[in-house]
Amino acid sequence: SLQVALKNALRQAPDVIMIGEIRDRETMSAAIAYAQSGHLCLATMHANNSYQALNRILSFYPVEVRNTMLGDLAAALKAIVSQRLLRTQDGSRTPAVEVMLNTKLVSELIEKGDFSGVKEAMEKSMAEGSQTFEQDLAKLIVRGTVTRKEGLLSADSPTNLMWRLENDFAVVEAKGQEPEEDLDNEPSFTEITLDVRH
Repeated sequence: SLQVALKNALRQAPDVIMIGEIRDRETMSAAIAYAQSGHLCLATMHANNSYQALNRILSFYPVEVRNTMLGDLAAALKAIVSQRLLRTQDGSRTPAVEVMLNTKLVSELIEKGDFSGVKEAMEKSMAEGSQTFEQDLAKLIVRGTVTRKEGLLSADSPTNLMWRLENDFAVVEAKGQEPEEDLDNEPSFTEITLDVRH
């Protein structure tokens, strides 16, 4: 059974541990324990994005132990990667990818349980290496890989995606360049796209 496998996994001296799906507190706690013991632990979870994944993890635990769990999660988590398949203009499929890397800022926000802050940090490119679905979708649209309609249907926030498409950030990101700083000293939006799968 899954429970027996979780309890005995470390006896096999694994280099990497893969958990097919996290559905409950026991499995989540095992994944955190593996990571804390120095093992690379990969797992899947049904969630639309990193924000929902973090909230689902939190829901596994009763209120009285959540602070401890958040501290452990903030220390053990490396990244959350979410993927959606979109129909391309040539009829094939391509992934739109959201990446949340656990930087120092993100770790501090997770420990506080401020998941909205994590999402905001990603949207404002304050979490280096991370990107939202809207940021990746904007690149796919500007490059002509997918239509605007397809991108908007797959966005968490169609409004945010439209904003990106209506300014120069989407264009320079699609070309792999850093946008120039404007006269109002607005922050630059730079991010990377990782070729990874959920």
